[in-house]
Amino acid sequence: MKKIYAIIVTALIMLGLTAHAASDVSESNKNQDIQIYTAPNVDGKITAKTIDEAFAAAGFTIDFNNNMNSVFDKRFGGHWYGTYHLFGIHSNYAAKLAVKYPSIGLITPLSTSIYSNDKEHTMSISSLSLRGMSRITQIPMDNPDLIAYHKQLNDALAKALPNGQFNLLKYKLSNPNDQLATTFFMNMEVEEDGDIQAAKEDFQAEFEGELEPIGFLFPSFIEFNEEIKGKGFQGYDFFDIYSICKLDVIYPISKTHPEVGAFAPCSFYMYKKKGDPKVYMGFPGVQNWISATEIKDQESLKPLLEAHKLLENKVKELSAE
Repeated sequence: MKKIYAIIVTALIMLGLTAHAASDVSESNKNQDIQIYTAPNVDGKITAKTIDEAFAAAGFTIDFNNNMNSVFDKRFGGHWYGTYHLFGIHSNYAAKLAVKYPSIGLITPLSTSIYSNDKEHTMSISSLSLRGMSRITQIPMDNPDLIAYHKQLNDALAKALPNGQFNLLKYKLSNPNDQLATTFFMNMEVEEDGDIQAAKEDFQAEFEGELEPIGFLFPSFIEFNEEIKGKGFQGYDFFDIYSICKLDVIYPISKTHPEVGAFAPCSFYMYKKKGDPKVYMGFPGVQNWISATEIKDQESLKPLLEAHKLLENKVKELSAE
């Protein structure tokens, strides 16, 4: 009887999701920075593992697939959803875009969240919309490679969540002109016979050493320049990207806004172009979270804003030394 009830409930949910034609949903979501794709999962066959496999088969590199429930249980003594994973991916389009637009590092990996609604027997994945990808990076929304990258993402969503549908979102984007990325630069001083890579590694060791004791975690690290070289571009001395998160931030927000995984963990890039003494760094601002999902409660806002300021101040201190 319970199984029959679950099937009926899921059918009603999906009718609600499909009440608008797919084109209508797509049109309505054009002004959103995120997108949420939901599929029925009455039999429980869709899992974080099957999603991982579907994205890998679609040509994505899997940078992390972290079960946040186990982490939340250990740190906070509980969790909100039957499944909640932070899932980071990227494809060859990222390296292709980096040749002209190093700002693609702000969304490499592409962060997503995988979460279940066990009462409604559904599985959802939140990710950036094409508009969101463009707004953060300032890559034109009509760039062919950015469009192709987003299409690859959406094709993978359809494979990972069979019979799924994009949810109709109605977030009213607040303060849309706020700074969506925080950037820095510093001169990298290298002795005449010195090694740029060694100087970089010294800075990164100090960077990690300053952030880890104050609660920042690094779920992944990408030596992105190796992939860019694979596209035939030799213009960077290095291009590295950290994924950075703070549990005190994601735990309270995920309770009411599980979709913020489209921004978490955040990506922190650092690159140096050949012939340029400066190292450029940056990470997406928390205004992305606040604007895209209408976060208003202080329980969520306070740790989010504090973490942003803490990271910003630490990088300023390190780059000024």
